[in-house]
Amino acid sequence: MAIKVRIPTPLQSLTERQSEVRADGQNLREVLADLEAKFPGFQKRLYDDEGNLRRFVNIYVNDEDIRFLKGEDTALSEKDEVSIVPAIAGGN
Repeated sequence: MAIKVRIPTPLQSLTERQSEVRADGQNLREVLADLEAKFPGFQKRLYDDEGNLRRFVNIYVNDEDIRFLKGEDTALSEKDEVSIVPAIAGGN
């Protein structure tokens, strides 16, 4: 099942400059694995050396932060949209 995934600008160099791609999977973990299969190097940008999602990477399913759902085990359907959003720091 193909899920729409929105890709942030810093990661678009891995997706041939595409801001949206389709990835297969029943849950977020499978979708992220499919992104790695289609775009090698993708997971390295999302995961740390221990295999955990990096703290500065925020992932949303239909505008819901996966931290408040079931994390990478969040079930997905074809109607769902996944957004990967890198945290932005700044200020004075």
